Amino acid sequence: MSRASNARRISTTALYGGGGVVGVGAAALGVLVAEGFMARRTIGLRRESAPYADGIYGRRQRGTSLRLVVLGDSVAAGLGADSSLDTIGALLAQGLAEAADRPVRLVIVATVGARSADLDAQVTRALHLQPHVAVVIIGGNDVTHLTRPQSAIRDLEQGVVRLVEAGAEVVVGTCPDIGTIRPIRQPLRSVARRLSRQLAAAQTIAVVEAGGRSVSLGDLLGPHFEEHPDDMFAHDRFHPSSVGYEATAQVLLPSILDSLALLEPEERMADSRRGQGAVPVSRAAITAVDRVGTEVVASQVAGDARGPSGRWAQIRHRILRPIRRAEPPAPLSEEAIDSADDDSSTSADSDN
Repeated sequence: MSRASNARRISTTALYGGGGVVGVGAAALGVLVAEGFMARRTIGLRRESAPYADGIYGRRQRGTSLRLVVLGDSVAAGLGADSSLDTIGALLAQGLAEAADRPVRLVIVATVGARSADLDAQVTRALHLQPHVAVVIIGGNDVTHLTRPQSAIRDLEQGVVRLVEAGAEVVVGTCPDIGTIRPIRQPLRSVARRLSRQLAAAQTIAVVEAGGRSVSLGDLLGPHFEEHPDDMFAHDRFHPSSVGYEATAQVLLPSILDSLALLEPEERMADSRRGQGAVPVSRAAITAVDRVGTEVVASQVAGDARGPSGRWAQIRHRILRPIRRAEPPAPLSEEAIDSADDDSSTSADSDN
């Protein structure tokens, strides 16, 4: 079975239920669970919170504010960043404010340790803000906890549908390659790599089908970890450092800007030159897994959204944009603060 067919199978099964951990025999599950426990012991118990980064960024800009919500796990929450201004939410808010020349109201509802099943509650909180754009990063904990991929995909797709139906642009950073993380040992590392890549491909299919756009995070930090471990990762060697979050934000920002029609003309021209024509979304998903920063978005062929192999999609390779470190934001109003849960970035475990 091809990788595209396998990704499509995971996504299709998610719609109808059933299925377990794809490609992992029952006899191996005990070993994998034990290795996962050892990895969490190596990383250590998480007793700190992600920095609180909610606020109004670009307050020197004029005009009505754009509303940005970040959902997902501890990477989305910014765990491991040196300060709130180094979190992925703050960096994206700063980059969006500068590109739009408007203030950006940021609310982070991501939770440390979250899995895809937690997105429903996060989306409910996010919708109180009526966001213009929602960024989702999820999946790492689904892999390390051996969540059924069908369940994870179904939960993600339902969350994206709710956000899209509420009028938000949705950009999903797909599951990173967990197999590149050092504290995870063999044989779990090899299995985690395969499962995370399968999940990322299936996420891409589900997100595009639901009306959002996906961006591959893949092994974004993996190669750099080998060369610069003290720079790219936090002290636990599991979560990104401030430098790692900057690299992640640079990958996501162009897609966010394009979703709001805020890319500069030369960037859009570069995208059209470097992008590819419409292909089946399952094929696009596999291509994206193999290249960090690849965006997949719905497309049409001769006016048709779907072909013999499913929905048409376009593969885009964006030009990265540098992001200036954010200035301290203005505090949110009480209404905006109340719309986000107080526990949006707290936990006492080591999950991603």
